[in-house]
Order: sequence, then C-alpha cells, then structure tokens
Amino acid sequence: MDGRGLSRRGVLAAVVGGAAAMAAPTVACAGPRTLAATPIVTGLNAPWGLAFLPDGNALLTERDSGRILRLANGKVTEVARIADVVHQSESGLLGIAVPPDFAQSQLIYVYYTTAQDNRIARFKLGEQPRPILTGIPKAAIHNGGRIAFGPDGQLYAGTGDATQSDRAQDVAYLGGKILRMTPDGQPSAGNPFAGSVVYSLGHRNVQGLAWRGQQLYASEFGQNRFDELNRVQAGKNYGWPIVEGTGDDPRFVNPLVTWPTSDASPSGLAIRGDDAYLACLGGQKLYRVPLKADGTAGTPVALHAGEFGRLRHVVVAPDNSLWIITNNTDGRGTPRPDDDQILKLTD
Repeated sequence: MDGRGLSRRGVLAAVVGGAAAMAAPTVACAGPRTLAATPIVTGLNAPWGLAFLPDGNALLTERDSGRILRLANGKVTEVARIADVVHQSESGLLGIAVPPDFAQSQLIYVYYTTAQDNRIARFKLGEQPRPILTGIPKAAIHNGGRIAFGPDGQLYAGTGDATQSDRAQDVAYLGGKILRMTPDGQPSAGNPFAGSVVYSLGHRNVQGLAWRGQQLYASEFGQNRFDELNRVQAGKNYGWPIVEGTGDDPRFVNPLVTWPTSDASPSGLAIRGDDAYLACLGGQKLYRVPLKADGTAGTPVALHAGEFGRLRHVVVAPDNSLWIITNNTDGRGTPRPDDDQILKLTD
C-alpha cells in the first residue's frame, strides 16, 4: 500500500497513449551507495513532518498522536498537541512548515485531519491552531499532507485525491492538487485559476515538495504501476487518473522520472544543490536524482537500500546535512529496536 491504498478506481493509464503509456520508461538505478548515518533521536511514534526553526532546532509531527515535538541538542520535548486531530490509516497530523518571518510572527503551520476534512492551520506555541484553509478532502488513504513555504514566500500544499480519482481533474475540488496560498490562506497573486488556491492538477497523492531555485518539484505516489518525480508548472495538468506514469497525450505533463511502485513509494522530497532526494516507504531507500540545467534528470542512485526500513521524509538541515525520518511504527512496517528514528546523513 504505502500511500497508494487499496482502491483501483480510475486507473486508465492504457486508455490514453495506448502501448506507449503502458510502457512508460523507468530510469534505471546505478549501484548502491550510502552516506554516513548518525541517529539524532530514537523511539518516535509514527513521525511524519519535520521543519527547522531559525535557531537550528527542529519541530516534528507525530501522525497518530497529534503531538508536535521540539528537537534540541539531542533532546525531545512535547511542545503542542492538536486536540481535534483524527487519525485513520494515512490521516492524522501530517505536514508542518515554518514561515520565513517566524522570528517576528512566531507562527507555525500544520496540515491535519479532523472529523470533517483536512485543513491547514497556524498557531503560536501554547495556543490551539486557527484554520486558514478548510475543506480539503480527507480519506484513510490518498490523503496528501505535505506543506512548505516556497522561495516566493507563499505556502504550498500537496493533497491526495482522497479516493475520488476522477475529481483530480476538477479544479473546483481541492484533492489531487498542489495548492498555493498566502500565509493567510488566500489564493496567491498570479495563481493560474482565478480566485482559487489550486496551482496544478491531475495529481494522485503528493507528499513531497521542494525547490531548486525558483523551480518547484513534487514526488507523487502512483496506483499500482508508476511513482513519479514531477517538475511542477503553474496551471499544468499531470494526468491522473487518465495517465499513470508517462503517456503521449499533449494535455498532460509527463513525469521527470518514474519508478515501479514496488521500488519507491516516495513520501518525502528534498533538494540539495543540484540533487533531488526522495524518501521511499515501500522501496525502503533514499533515491538521489541529479537535476540538470535543461530541465531533465540524470540517473537515480539508490542509497541505504533496506538499511533503515521505511523512509517517510527527508529534509536539508541548516548545516547542509540530510535528515531522514523512518516510518516503521506506522502500522505497515516492521519496527526495529530504536524505531522510529531521525538519522543525520553526511557525505
């Protein structure tokens, strides 16, 4: 499963593009590599999102418990608990983001599931969240959840189709989209659809967002065939559920890279220098993908294959190391003695 769930509804990859769509190319992986790994913290319960504060400390979400933890000098402290979080399978307390003006505003942003919907809220530590965007479709699977501030100061969110596959093509439906909004939750100036927070559409389940310069990239769970790394452009359509992986319909943007779903299930995405890193659940590895100046990608390299189990997220730390979150206690993995962990990877 690993973010793709059990439903096969709307898988129409063969309809558009015929044999070409069925034979979507997968970029081969080079030989296994590793980076030096140091545990930062152990014994976590289904950790999901991670964001750094200006002082170098980090904030971490636990999906099932609704807790937000502060990681400082190797110590873990609970600093908040979101009261109305509802957890079911892939839903719960998910993404977290720290705005560029945190030093002044002291605001923290979170994406989480309630009994009614998925929503994005902001708050200061010691307060309960105040929603800025509600009505994002929720489901036990295909639930999205990643949020991040872009280099333009706007807040972006990756949402899942919430099992309503066909509606990923509907601009009025917030599921199966990448959203772009102001820090107050309003549609950003220059958004491609007037009066809407929708930035791109035709996504199945986006859980990774990262930038190289001004260019946004996103990682996306496929259904049963192809996971994707996409180069995201405003107003473009990425094909789901009409195409999964690569097709030849000019209405849709093809992925930059695809993988068989058994090799990836990419939940987290980070970009360091000219390389994208994808943290993979089912594939239990970290992929490094060179990003080229012409907008294409080089050959992916699999790092730490099987070494740490399921990987939920990867983040570039202030010291330019990579932090990865394991996800072996989320009900789909096999916990190891120290799970779940955050590990620091250095060259």
